[in-house]
Amino acid sequence: MTEIVVLGAGPAGAAVALGLRRLGYSVQVVSEWRRFAAVEGVSQRVLDGLRQAGLDRALACAAAPSPRRVQWNGDGKSINQECLLDRPQFDAAIREDLRAAGIEVLEARVLKVESTGDGHLIHIEPGEPLRADFLVEARGRQAPLAGGRLRGPETLSLLNQWQNAPGQPASAVESLPDGWAWMARLTDGRCYWQITLDARDLPPKEQLPDYCAHRRSESVLVRELFGAQALQPASLHARSSTAILFHEASGPNWLRVGDAAMAVDPLSGNGIFQSLSSALQASAVINTMIQRPECAELARRFHQRRVEHLFLRFARTGRDFYALEQRWPDAAFWLDRRTWPDAEPMHAPADFSQVRVERAPVIHGDLIEEANVVVTADQPLGIWHLQGIELAPIVSALHRGELTQALATLPEQPRRLVQGWLLAQGYRP
Repeated sequence: MTEIVVLGAGPAGAAVALGLRRLGYSVQVVSEWRRFAAVEGVSQRVLDGLRQAGLDRALACAAAPSPRRVQWNGDGKSINQECLLDRPQFDAAIREDLRAAGIEVLEARVLKVESTGDGHLIHIEPGEPLRADFLVEARGRQAPLAGGRLRGPETLSLLNQWQNAPGQPASAVESLPDGWAWMARLTDGRCYWQITLDARDLPPKEQLPDYCAHRRSESVLVRELFGAQALQPASLHARSSTAILFHEASGPNWLRVGDAAMAVDPLSGNGIFQSLSSALQASAVINTMIQRPECAELARRFHQRRVEHLFLRFARTGRDFYALEQRWPDAAFWLDRRTWPDAEPMHAPADFSQVRVERAPVIHGDLIEEANVVVTADQPLGIWHLQGIELAPIVSALHRGELTQALATLPEQPRRLVQGWLLAQGYRP
């Protein structure tokens, strides 16, 4: 039986491990505990992703939606909601989900990985070396930075934590002349404040606690959310927030997922959602590489294209959000980030002249296979089905002048759905 080892027990690593276990593989997960306490704000799409991955205990850790204030470009009236997630509790629940599925979780530090075409030898502490036929790299930004990669503007986030009196949970985000800050207060009084800046603009390490306290003292929003206690120096953890895309997200017997494959600026979306986005289909990729070696390159191409597509989508989302802040147009932080990674629009306008049928890799059950898909200006990877309706035969029929006959084979509701989709792509009968 193929032995698979997953390095990392975050959402991405756990999603892959659970997917592989459901396919009958023997899976071990190796992970250290997070070295700092943190809280994250998650959206409904994150909760949906956790549910899809089978991380039910982790899903239960999300608090009920609480108010979030947004102060951006001088507008302080925007209020929405997010679910606050205690990350240590969440990480523990992920391990419970894994063990409940029969997956062994080893609490250990990875010292070195020796890889050959025949497998991998993973040196850990504590414990004896592990042998794996297939390796999944899911250690996030802690994964080794091997191979070619695309890097965005060098960005650092400084996370501060302190204890306050219990109260109502809330969170907020605000733009600053040289960066932006996110902050949250949990029901039990734990408080978090994180400022994200250009890595070139930071004072010496020993000055960072006082520097952060001073930055909080300049914020009316901080005073309103936390009170006077937030103005004192607090425990601090610095971490990179630089966007990174790996040009090689897989090899003959290994695969990168989550932040180990593509790590994006935290402004572009919730980190957990980004991690899950590249991991939920990884089990089908790995299953294809193992069970159908003749299709391994197809599966790897599917994974790489998907990682790159998701990275650019998230990066452009962040770029467009940065561009909304117009008060400091010449400040280096904002200038660099509102133009990266490119000037391409987030969504390409409909152009029916670009709608065409191509062969491309798709997920078919638990395998990656090649199929006819419909490529559009906004969907360069192609669309195979529209709510269960295969699109390529219909578009091919349209190009032959036989659309009426093709649509006549569909029941009324699916026919209306396809007609609406064609109109949305710019088709005019």
